[in-house]
Amino acid sequence: MTNPDLLAKKLARVETCLRELRQHGHPDALDRDVIARRFVEHTLQIAIQAAMDAAAHVVSDERLREPSTNAQLFTLLRDAGCIDAALSGRLRQMVGFRNVLVHGYDEVDLDIVRDVLTHRLPDLEAFVEAIRRRTAT
Repeated sequence: MTNPDLLAKKLARVETCLRELRQHGHPDALDRDVIARRFVEHTLQIAIQAAMDAAAHVVSDERLREPSTNAQLFTLLRDAGCIDAALSGRLRQMVGFRNVLVHGYDEVDLDIVRDVLTHRLPDLEAFVEAIRRRTAT
């Protein structure tokens, strides 16, 4: 059984990060303001991690299968009909982006950070909505 309080906390964390990014994340400042850049990068990392945690909770609770990677969480949710294929693909890409931010596999590309900030936040909102619909029934 899904722990509704834990799941609600994870989803609220995503929403809080999105609200903060929209309020304080300025794409035009990323090139010139290291503090603005770090705020955006870190807040995106937190939002994506919270989405991954929520996904892991649902995958585990519904015994969908043991994922071999964090990105596979979103494939399993797709296969279970929780999210559509397009959203699953975009969320898997976000996991890769988060890995770059966290582990420093590559130098962070500011164009990608800017793109995520300006175009990909609705993907995280769609994920939150889908999980809430799934667990409300």
